[in-house]
Order: sequence, then structure tokens, then C-alpha cells
Amino acid sequence: MNYPVKIQYRTDENNWLLTIPDIPGCTVEGKSISDTLKQADHAIADHLAILAEYGESIPTASDIENFISTTPMANVVWAVIDVDIVPYLGKSHKINVTLPELLIKQIDDRVSKSDQYKTRSGFIATACMTELTNK
Repeated sequence: MNYPVKIQYRTDENNWLLTIPDIPGCTVEGKSISDTLKQADHAIADHLAILAEYGESIPTASDIENFISTTPMANVVWAVIDVDIVPYLGKSHKINVTLPELLIKQIDDRVSKSDQYKTRSGFIATACMTELTNK
């Protein structure tokens, strides 16, 4: 899921503050934008793990355009961080799914050539989440 992030320079603190508007309370501070972005992956993972532990739903990512057009600010950079939310969706259950042979071959080909997808199931789960979050 592609979460928009706001990175704002704070002159009074002499650092950068990264916030994820769709994940309230998830913030990161750093001395540079790249340092802040490096820390963001870990902070998001920790935050989502806590939500999952308490049975809370994983927040859906908003369209970055909504934030850029409604909150123009000086000293702000907007970016998107891609987060694999599948590990935070709960315990896996095995199901039987029937798919056409050609589709299975296309999925397997994509998975074998991608660093993003580790398994056929992961690919299908990601595709399902993408479809479920489309409005």
C-alpha cells in the first residue's frame, strides 16, 4: 500500500519531521530527508504491528493528491512510501482457489521476476488489497 508522507523542515528544531497522515501518531525525526525516510520504514512497521496485535484494522492509504492540494505549506516535501501490509492482516488461512491456467502462469512469471512478491499467495493478497481499497 502506498502511504503518503509529509516531510517538513523544522527550523526551531533544526531537523526534519516525517508524518504519515493515514497512520495517526506515526512520526519520525531526522537530521536529513534521507535519514528520515530510512527510519520511516521501521516506524511504520512497528506501528502497524501494534495495530495488528490489538486487532485494529490497518489504515487505508489516501491519494497523495488530496494532501498536496489541501495542505500547501512552505518547507514541506510530500512523498509516498510503499508498505507491504499483508503481514499485518492476521493469521493466514489456506483456501482453495480456482484460476485459469494462463492466469496462474502470468502470476508465477511476475512473482519469479519481482523483488516485491515472494510467493503466488503474496501476489494474490496484494492484488486483493489493491482492489478492496479502490473506491
